[in-house]
Order: sequence, then C-alpha cells, then structure tokens
Amino acid sequence: MAVFISHSPEETFRWAQNYAKSLSAGDVVLLEGEMGAGKTVLAQGIARGLGVREDVLSPTYAYVNSYAPMFHFDCYRIENERQAEELGFADYFDSGKICLVEWSENIRGLLPGHCKKITLIKRGEREREIVT
Repeated sequence: MAVFISHSPEETFRWAQNYAKSLSAGDVVLLEGEMGAGKTVLAQGIARGLGVREDVLSPTYAYVNSYAPMFHFDCYRIENERQAEELGFADYFDSGKICLVEWSENIRGLLPGHCKKITLIKRGEREREIVT
C-alpha cells in the first residue's frame, strides 16, 4: 500500500497522470471515495496520462463514457448488479481497454478478480489522501 497526500485538485490531477503510466490494457481500476472526494479529477488525470485530449466528464447519467484507450464508469445510480449486467458492463471489462469505475460497490459481483484500487480520503477542504 502506498499513500500520497495531495494539497489541491491540480496536484491530484498530476498524480493521476503519472499513475496512468503504471496501467496496461485490460486493467480495471476502482476509484473509491465519498461524494466530492475527487474521483472524477482522478479519472481526468488518468485519461490525460493515457493520451486522451477531450474533456472527461463524470458519466453519472450515461453510466459509462468511452474514450480511445479507456472506459469511465459511474455506478452511483446503478440499483443492482442485474441492472449493470443488462447494460452490458461485463463486456466492457473483457474489452481489453482500461476501465475506471466510480461507485464500484454497486456492481461488486460483476467486477473481475484482478482489479486495482485507488481510495481518496478527504483530509480538508482541498487536501486528499490517495491510497493505492
């Protein structure tokens, strides 16, 4: 386990850009943390580190957004694993692309066994503890 203390969203973004270098095709990364902890900032930084140049937005209402090397999931509104299965989530995990998953606890039974995890813990207004 590694811990990094970020003092701003910009620092979190840069950390995530660097973290992206450790990812390989097919990796599934669970982005965990309470509402407003910075999961979308992490996703944006990882995307930039993977070469995505377009704006990365939280897919809260679309459930999943696709970018050239990755998929970004927001499972906050997923009610159960059956709903996620009907939406074809399992197929995304087998696609060979990197998958970033926010609110993964809502689809726990569909996740592959080889997931990586990043946990964000609020330590103040702008300070975050990032645990990998």
